[in-house]
Amino acid sequence: MTQAAALFFKEEFGQSTESAAAIASIFGFINLFARGIGGYCSDRTSAYAGMRGRLWCQVIMFVAEGLLVIVFAYTHTLAGAIFAMMMFSVFVQAAEGASYAIVPYVDHSVAGSVTGIVGAGGNLGGVAFALLFRELNYRRAFLWMGCAVIASAILSLGIRIPGHRSILRGHDASEIVEARTKAGLPDMVILDTHASDVDILEGPSSATSVDLAIDF
Repeated sequence: MTQAAALFFKEEFGQSTESAAAIASIFGFINLFARGIGGYCSDRTSAYAGMRGRLWCQVIMFVAEGLLVIVFAYTHTLAGAIFAMMMFSVFVQAAEGASYAIVPYVDHSVAGSVTGIVGAGGNLGGVAFALLFRELNYRRAFLWMGCAVIASAILSLGIRIPGHRSILRGHDASEIVEARTKAGLPDMVILDTHASDVDILEGPSSATSVDLAIDF
């Protein structure tokens, strides 16, 4: 993305190579804090809505990321493009942090492997978008990038981690509630009470290993 942004600023706004590279480097610098913001937001939403909160956090950040890269591509002033790129970068890195916040819940026994797969997926996307920039002009390539990110947000609606509530359906497993109680964590919050149908927030630790599934 940094290289593509540098070329974009050079060709679309007539910046020198040095100036375009300096502007584009802002994208990487934002990673120093924005990824942590994504993880923090995921933790906060989890405190209110469990795994469903983490998933909603990821979806919202994906949608914002996709919309902002489209805004960036079609901004016609240098100052506006720089600001749009900065905001886009914030949500790119924050979305990464929110995604890695979900990883430990997928399967505790192979958490390292799952983390590696998630990281490799990012590299695969980088290669795919590099090919996209070779075939299309920059504005259209950024448009397709934004659409792809928004589409991935829609797919996130179907993520279901057994034992945890998903966005669309499900309930937290009793094992998660028991593990939270044994760990001496704060009192659980009951969100919905309909006879025996009770939804309980999950805590940061769980006694069960879970697999990733898709509702769709």
